[in-house]
Amino acid sequence: MTETVTNWAGNITYLAKELHRPHSLTALAGLVAGSAKVRVLGSGHSFNEIAEPGPGGVLLSLAALPDEVDVDTAARTVRVGGGVRYAELARRVHAHGLALPNMASLPHISVAGSVATGTHGSGVGNGPLASAVREVEIVTADGSTVVIGRGDERFGGAVTSLGALGVVTALTLDLEPSFEVEQHVFTELPLAGLDFETVAATAYSVSLFTDWREPGFRQVWLKRRTDQPLPDFPWAAPAVEKMHPVPGMPAVNCTEQFGVAGPWHERLPHFRAEFTPSSGTELQSEYLMPRPYAVDALYAIDGIRDAVAGVLQTCEVRTVAADEQWLSPAYGRDTVALHFTWVEDTEAVLPVVRRLEEALGAFDARPHWGKVFAVPAAVLRGLYPRLDDFRVLARELDPAGKFANAFVQGVLAD
Repeated sequence: MTETVTNWAGNITYLAKELHRPHSLTALAGLVAGSAKVRVLGSGHSFNEIAEPGPGGVLLSLAALPDEVDVDTAARTVRVGGGVRYAELARRVHAHGLALPNMASLPHISVAGSVATGTHGSGVGNGPLASAVREVEIVTADGSTVVIGRGDERFGGAVTSLGALGVVTALTLDLEPSFEVEQHVFTELPLAGLDFETVAATAYSVSLFTDWREPGFRQVWLKRRTDQPLPDFPWAAPAVEKMHPVPGMPAVNCTEQFGVAGPWHERLPHFRAEFTPSSGTELQSEYLMPRPYAVDALYAIDGIRDAVAGVLQTCEVRTVAADEQWLSPAYGRDTVALHFTWVEDTEAVLPVVRRLEEALGAFDARPHWGKVFAVPAAVLRGLYPRLDDFRVLARELDPAGKFANAFVQGVLAD
């Protein structure tokens, strides 16, 4: 069978001529054991070649595996299959009166792929999505399964692993009691005089949006847990109409605003789960750096905003708490994350990405593993102090490099 396989945005066409969709763990293990090169596509919401298996390699989808979501209400945990997406996971967890502490802005992405690339939500006290993982089950190169949980010395490399260790077939996540969230949107927050630490701590989750056509932020989204104090936000005016993060886009598919309380999984994402996005007419980049650099980094971008604005749809600024995963972009430091949704034009975007990376170079900016970036591999490797430990783990679980495509090899090269 021959098919054309692309990522969600369509900017990557994979060399593999077939997307394998095993229906059982036995079939998956056999396929892995019998293949020379293997990568997993996940939900395809990456914008670079992290999932590319290379010539003759096998590209896997876990979407046909049983969509296991096994909630343990007594332990407040959930075991979730490798092909499950956050929207389905959240709905079934909520039905048991429990919650995930955080979610990404788009609930349609796979759980396993999200944590493998360091994806995060927002909040000064909220770690990346991988922070909720307590155990990971991995089918390794010979088709056998390895289970690595907290307390195992290898755990720091096992979750945000770039797919370099094997195929993640299940994860166990921590849960907490269900909670409700209100979403309040404000407009026109100035950059001049911005007290970023205070603004970022105003609510459980805070997102700042700008198109960089003028200094400052066009929108501020505050997501308040109803069991926490009502935020005081005197620096910007409340929105008078429902907003979409991309200026000019209809807000019908965005989650409820104007302080209407609702379940956590219907407010923490920016977009409604019942809205299924088609192929995205966009590219994305994101850079994560120590939070004390936030204001300086924003002014650095403001200095080149004419170039940035020319190819930008929207820029989102969020915070994330420090993580302990060795390859997490938030490893070891409370973080500010600057996310860029570009127009769908690689030729026009890449020069701006390089210029942006030059502007952020003084701030130890780590790019999101699944986005568009041009940071040289040697520079990238220098940003991760536990990279040697990850190399050791990768050699242990994948000695022949079955899961190490060109992207991974560039990261792991000595």
